[in-house]
Amino acid sequence: MAIPFETFTLAAATADLGDEPAAREHADCVEFRMDLAAEPRSALGSYDGELPLLVTNRPTWEGGEADDEGRLPALEAAVEHDAVGAVDIELAALEDNAAARSLADHAHGNDASVVVSTHDFEATPARSTLVDLLERAGTYGDVAKLAVTATDRSDALDVLAATHEATQKGTTVATMAMGEAGSHTRAVAPVYGSQIGYAPVDPAEATAPGQYDLATLRELVSSLA
Repeated sequence: MAIPFETFTLAAATADLGDEPAAREHADCVEFRMDLAAEPRSALGSYDGELPLLVTNRPTWEGGEADDEGRLPALEAAVEHDAVGAVDIELAALEDNAAARSLADHAHGNDASVVVSTHDFEATPARSTLVDLLERAGTYGDVAKLAVTATDRSDALDVLAATHEATQKGTTVATMAMGEAGSHTRAVAPVYGSQIGYAPVDPAEATAPGQYDLATLRELVSSLA
């Protein structure tokens, strides 16, 4: 069943589906990082947890560890699992690769939502660029995800402003600013419309800079709602 993302959804980010029981208290779903897992297909086949899965197979050119060869077919097979309720596909892949667009269609055909993501691990583009990226991503999937790197509070403010603007235009978004200067946006962005938060079960196993642990992010978001 597709994860609807109609309200804030907290995803426990992990490469080990054995973490799922520990995530249940605070998380709404598990983001399974296939690119970081040793045997991702085997793990999916044996998964019997309670939380639905958002599968991600991040390529090296966007901060992950997956090679392009076989990456999209692995995701195509993954969305056929009943437990998978969403798939993450990079905006750059969808704009340049017919196979990625076919994957999005395949996901929808298997009742899985599509999160369209874009990342910048060096900086925060101009606010107008952020809005443009979110709007472009929104044309390909159900949620437009944007993660950029903040070097100061002005960058963080631009992310929050872009989140609000895109949401007001009708785009469902998931936004965050990575890094120390942007870490608070993970808690504050949902106030402006961001519908997905990401946090590791174990803070020592963060999959992106500036992540809070699950319990902390849940508490912060709930207190600001």
